[in-house]
Amino acid sequence: MAITNPSEALVIGAGFAGIAAATQLAEFGHQVDLLERHDHAGGRARVFEAEGFTFDMGPSWYWMPDVFEAYFKKFGGDVAQELDLVRLDPSYTVWFENGPVEIPADLNALKSTFDAIEHGAGNALQAFLDEAQIKYEIGMNGFVQKPAHSIMEFATWETLKQSTKLTLLRSFSEHARRYFSDERLLQIIEFPVLFLGAKPEKTPALYSLMNYADTVLGTWYPMGGMHEIVRAMVRVAEKKGVRFHYNCDVKQITDNGKRVSGVELQDGTRWVADTVVAGADYHHVEQHLLPVQWRRYDAAYWDSRIMSPSSLLFYVGVNTRVPKLQHHNLFFDTPFGPHAETIYDTQTWPDNPLFYVSAPSKTDNSISPKGSENMFFLIPLAPGLNDEPGLRDRYFNEMCDRLVQHIGMDIRPHIIYKRSFAHEEFQEDYRAFKGNAYGLANTLRQTAFWKPKMKSKLPGLFFTGQLTTPGPGVPPSLISGEVVGQEAHGYLVKQAVAVD
Repeated sequence: MAITNPSEALVIGAGFAGIAAATQLAEFGHQVDLLERHDHAGGRARVFEAEGFTFDMGPSWYWMPDVFEAYFKKFGGDVAQELDLVRLDPSYTVWFENGPVEIPADLNALKSTFDAIEHGAGNALQAFLDEAQIKYEIGMNGFVQKPAHSIMEFATWETLKQSTKLTLLRSFSEHARRYFSDERLLQIIEFPVLFLGAKPEKTPALYSLMNYADTVLGTWYPMGGMHEIVRAMVRVAEKKGVRFHYNCDVKQITDNGKRVSGVELQDGTRWVADTVVAGADYHHVEQHLLPVQWRRYDAAYWDSRIMSPSSLLFYVGVNTRVPKLQHHNLFFDTPFGPHAETIYDTQTWPDNPLFYVSAPSKTDNSISPKGSENMFFLIPLAPGLNDEPGLRDRYFNEMCDRLVQHIGMDIRPHIIYKRSFAHEEFQEDYRAFKGNAYGLANTLRQTAFWKPKMKSKLPGLFFTGQLTTPGPGVPPSLISGEVVGQEAHGYLVKQAVAVD
């Protein structure tokens, strides 16, 4: 016999956006239950342990610290008490064919680094960042806080006046080339937009705001790993009264013919609720958990979307320290153009791809056994590729061969643990559309009100996370959760007034 549980607000998915939405609703005084399919919280920021190593499974960059500070402060916490944060210096190292370039945390030192590569590039960097700061402040203080239901939200005189400073109609690539000409500097400047899921030629120049976040606000690391952010968010949410329920796999979202009524789990358990917030993959929820009449988008719409890349990931533990690597290492020792074409144009497996290696044990001894190194490898790939185990081994060996060229050490004889993760796992673990890693690409036609709507056709159902506004990344997911929590609260208030 099915068990029926009552709740005022249900949230599906304990990722960053889901936890934020649940906490925002609880802050308004609602009874909130959060249903998570896995056995612990985190979504793509889950964690696992093996052979004495602690591996973060997803995000590895702590950027935009002001967003985290504001989040914890809003809900009565203090980020300094919740997380032991360390600013990385160098922020990261970029490995080019002719050697590495370290990106120092100090802006004046970075300007000197740029000047050493291209005459006058230090002053150009300052001018570039001054403009990027304006975009960041306009964007973070207004634009990203909107639910983006309609273009009319942006049609105020103040918004229109500010929008002229955002260079929305110029590409990031064109914008960067107004300041720099050296290809190495251009790759350094364009690198942060790769997190947004599109080529610099297709990304609006608005997103130079990411360079301000990267360079001025800094690259940080929470000791213990990125999953410590999740643990802190769960603590804050539970203090607000959010109830977490794990191993709860939602089978369908239910309705009474007029509005949402709750959810049914795979085991037959039913939850009734006045509102439901879906923090799971938007495409999966709408196309598989909702009846056809309540779907706003069809298969053709989703197939027409430009998705962010998927990734081939390796979690690797080695029984020795690895010299020369820093915490974050970007290997740009091959041209990005051909690699980008395989991601965004031909949707094929790349030859000689760029890749990223994180070695957080350079900063944090607690995540690996003494004298060993915790390593994370990533190659951006086109979503939707056929994923074959043999290809995984080939790419891992290619990365190791290139590491030998740069650092003079072969890590393969020292590996005591290795696990891979790619399209198949993104689909199985997160039900990610086409196995994407970051969500919807932030092209101009997929920004703000052009993104999939937060509000479902089914009254009382809302969506949050990286496939809706404001977009990919951990800080945007926090903001998405807060915004949708406010929207769901507004719906509950209106429903209560209607009943009265």
